[in-house]
Amino acid sequence: MGLLTNPRQTIIVTCRSRARIMGKEVEKDNALTLDWHMPVSFKPQLYAISVGKTRFSHKLIQESKAFVVNFLPYTMKEAALYCGRHTGEHHDKIKDAGLKTYEADNVDCPRIEGAAGYLECEVVKEIEAGDHTIFIGKVVHADMAGEKKRLFHVDMDHFTTTK
Repeated sequence: MGLLTNPRQTIIVTCRSRARIMGKEVEKDNALTLDWHMPVSFKPQLYAISVGKTRFSHKLIQESKAFVVNFLPYTMKEAALYCGRHTGEHHDKIKDAGLKTYEADNVDCPRIEGAAGYLECEVVKEIEAGDHTIFIGKVVHADMAGEKKRLFHVDMDHFTTTK
C-alpha cells in the first residue's frame, strides 16, 4: 500500500499522561512519528491521526484525550526516524532524539521547538480501525513557524521534501 500512497508528510505527535511503568505511576511525555494523518473537517476544525494500538502513545492519548501534531522540517529527519523506531515506555525519546520542547498553549502536552507548525488537539472521537485507532481531535490552537521545507516519507529510511 505504501508504494501507492507515499510520499506522505511525516509528523511527530507529542502527548502526555500518567502511566504505570515497571509498577510505578509516573507522568510521561512522549513523541510518536506518524505518516497516517489528515484534516477531516473545517467547521469545526478537526484533525485525525491513526495510531497503532500497541504503541505506548496510544495509551497516553486515550488517557489524556489530547495531542499535538508537530509538522516537521526536513532537518528533523533523524529525530523522526529515532522516534519512530523506539518506544517511549522505557526511554525518553524526546531527549534521546535531541528534541527540545515547550508547553502547548491550550492542551497539557509538549510542543516541539523548531517544528514548521503545529496543531493542538483535544480528542472528540475514537474510531477502531483494525490494528489502529483513529483519534479525531478538535483543533484548539494552531500556528505555522514560517516557510520551512517539510519532511515527507517515501519508504523505509528514504525521505524527500518540497521544493
